[in-house]
Amino acid sequence: MTENRDLDPEEWELWGAWTRAQRLLAQELDRALQRDFGISKAEFSVLMSLWRAAGRELRVGELSESLGWEKSRVSHQLTRMEKRGFVARTESGAYGRRTGTRLTAEGRSAVQSAITGHAGNIRRHFFDTLTPQQADAIRAWSEQTIERIESHGDVSA
Repeated sequence: MTENRDLDPEEWELWGAWTRAQRLLAQELDRALQRDFGISKAEFSVLMSLWRAAGRELRVGELSESLGWEKSRVSHQLTRMEKRGFVARTESGAYGRRTGTRLTAEGRSAVQSAITGHAGNIRRHFFDTLTPQQADAIRAWSEQTIERIESHGDVSA
């Protein structure tokens, strides 16, 4: 277990720069999705999850898990997206409950349009500025952090 201690000034500066860069990058990518494709980051996330799913369909619980969102947030988002024609709820189970969601033709069109443009923006704002060594370091650190948090549920371990 690591000892609890304050950060030194350089560590605080690094932390501040990293969190600011992450926030600015996310804001710029979100603005571009809205401006160029008329969809929000949340809509893009749902569309991508469904796009990648077998049969372009997921149960609400599966979608919630894939996004890391609460089921109520997913449900509210799906209601908005259903009104826009991007998704359709599907019935399943003995009582015909609306437990599934599938991409509509309009949803497929929206996500196909956004994928290439969003990828280009990610490349321009993130990958094009990295050296191979920086990319390797970021990947290694990210995978290590994910593993540590997901396997232990505690970053201090």
